[in-house]
Amino acid sequence: MLINGKESEFADVRTVADLLKALELEKGAVAVELNREVVPRADHLRTTLHEGDQLEVVTLVGGG
Repeated sequence: MLINGKESEFADVRTVADLLKALELEKGAVAVELNREVVPRADHLRTTLHEGDQLEVVTLVGGG
């Protein structure tokens, strides 16, 4: 799968929630786009990933 423009492989990653856990982003403020469509947080557990998927994962960073 392609994540933020880079080819990536993860073992045992089947859903968006699995991916965020593998990236250690499951607890933060994060937005996920799968094949150019936003995946709402409520759908992370049931949205499955497939070979060839393209994802954009964006985190929010605070500061001043």
